[in-house]
Amino acid sequence: MKTAPITPGTLANTSEAASQARRIAGLHLPTGAALASSREVFLAGNGLPARWVGRERFVILATGFGLGINFLASWDAWRRDPRRCERLVFVAIEGHPLGRDDLARAHAGSVLPELSARLVAAWPLATPNLHALDFEGGRVQLLLGFGDSSLLLRQLVASVDAFFLDEVETARPAQTGSAALARRVGRLAVPGSTVATMSSSRVLRDGLAAAGFEVTSAPSFNGTRDITLARYAPRHHAAAPPGGLHVHAGTREALVIGAGLAGCAAAWALAAQGWRCTVLEREPALASATSGNDAGIFHGSFNADDGPHARLHRAAALHTQRLLVPWLADGRVHGQLLGVLRLEARLGDAQARAALAAQQLPRDYVDWLPCKAARAATGLALPSGGWWYGGAGWLAPRDYAATLLTASGAHLQCGVAVARVCREGGVWQALDALGRVVGSAPVLVLANALDARWLVGGELQALSAVRGQLSSLPADVPGLPHAQVPVAGDGYLLPPIEGRLLFGATSQRDDDECDLRAADHRQNLLQLARLSGSGDGDRGNGNGSDSNAANRWQSLPWSGRVGWRAVTPDRLPLIGALCNLEALRDATRADHPRFVPRRRDASGGLYVFSGLGSRGIAWAALGAQVLASWVSGAPCPVEADLRDALDPARYALRPPR
Repeated sequence: MKTAPITPGTLANTSEAASQARRIAGLHLPTGAALASSREVFLAGNGLPARWVGRERFVILATGFGLGINFLASWDAWRRDPRRCERLVFVAIEGHPLGRDDLARAHAGSVLPELSARLVAAWPLATPNLHALDFEGGRVQLLLGFGDSSLLLRQLVASVDAFFLDEVETARPAQTGSAALARRVGRLAVPGSTVATMSSSRVLRDGLAAAGFEVTSAPSFNGTRDITLARYAPRHHAAAPPGGLHVHAGTREALVIGAGLAGCAAAWALAAQGWRCTVLEREPALASATSGNDAGIFHGSFNADDGPHARLHRAAALHTQRLLVPWLADGRVHGQLLGVLRLEARLGDAQARAALAAQQLPRDYVDWLPCKAARAATGLALPSGGWWYGGAGWLAPRDYAATLLTASGAHLQCGVAVARVCREGGVWQALDALGRVVGSAPVLVLANALDARWLVGGELQALSAVRGQLSSLPADVPGLPHAQVPVAGDGYLLPPIEGRLLFGATSQRDDDECDLRAADHRQNLLQLARLSGSGDGDRGNGNGSDSNAANRWQSLPWSGRVGWRAVTPDRLPLIGALCNLEALRDATRADHPRFVPRRRDASGGLYVFSGLGSRGIAWAALGAQVLASWVSGAPCPVEADLRDALDPARYALRPPR
């Protein structure tokens, strides 16, 4: 999907009628009658709250968000209903989102002050993404999409139970208006889904009927005109493709192999969908492999065309930032979110600023710092300017993994080495080297990085190992540069942490050396000098060519860590249901990842969450929620084309090189 800059909305003080007429131009107006209208038209018109009683999950889609009145009305009704569904997911699209300050002013006199305040506090930056916001401990989720609804509706991966159709959206031009909206609603509907809208457009009504809805009219809440109601009752309902949203009919139990960031996050995201998880780890403690580094950085990405990599890394970084803010504040995770600078020597100031201006991304997400400003921000004599990610930072991965696992309530078993997996009697089993069953569940998630390759054979041939050695020295070693915030580029440097500097890291393929190497420490030191502008890595650091300098360099009190990153050729993770390669050979249609047969059915399945590479911190939370969507059938927190970009089936159709 090609993204476009977001044009912010404006808060105005005029009538409700003007609000409805001008919403399409980005004006949002508070009104005292809006909440009553929402309850009478959208909630009652969709048979709520009665229709969500006893449900595991109920999904609402609103084609306009505005001030969030419909969301607040739905959330309020859910809170007050003792028979409510387990989880309420409210999906909404807004082309002209307000800024947080305007949203706060609009809700200053809210009749639902607590809910309004929580919405304002969670309000995301206006980037062209889906933004997953959690409330009520994750039992209420707002999946908020900023951008053109005619584009985003085609990119949603969701099964929707009730639709709130914004009247302004139905008044668009013919090519994107009522008829097109009706078709997209039909694509997302499930049998029994309902629609309510204040529009009485004949084109909309006919479009809904053509899409398989039974359409009726009802008086509006104030009796001034009729509203449109509809129920999805198609003669034929196409089955979802193998890689589409999946309905799990078995018990909600999963076995996760691996207790690094990926495995702990997988358990956390599945628990948010009501699943019980057991996590098996071969090492004696969680996060003992690459996730056990003392600290690591995370940040987003920017490129001029805003392609899939930039969009995915942006969504992952913003999601991670939202999750981490309270955990860092209360001390559960050690780290800081004071920004990260990524050097970019290939661009001049004018080029970089022109690229930013074309996309109009919020400066709170990414900005360009010329060399002088970059030096001031970092305290280093940097060789160039770079991209400034103001909400990014560093943290201790082990703390993060432990916090995710604790929040999941999962049962962790360490010291358990899995040698083989198989399916017996509809249940996936993990077996040790002696063939003993060490764990079983209807759903099995391989989150054990490179080891996943040995458990399932050719399906994960895209994964490869990259060895990385991280170096550390006492911060008081003479000549070492001290950064005020993390700096990345050709390597990275963190600010002093507990009296030590962490920097690196090497990147070596086809290298299985476990021990720390003096040559790699030297390489990291050279890299550090180039990155920080502190010299050539020899002068001033005890690393000269004469024997005395060489002895000084070798005698430094080095420490560090070796780990292996699981990477893919396109540097994006593998997240989703594993392919059935045998069935693929006989498939009549497999020209797209969504049509590739999978190793799953209604009672369970085999999934993978691996290939996070050097971005494990950034990818853990969002990637796990994408995985949980695959497993549970919950709405996907990324757009369809981005989900496809993460799908392991992409390599079944395009073998890795």
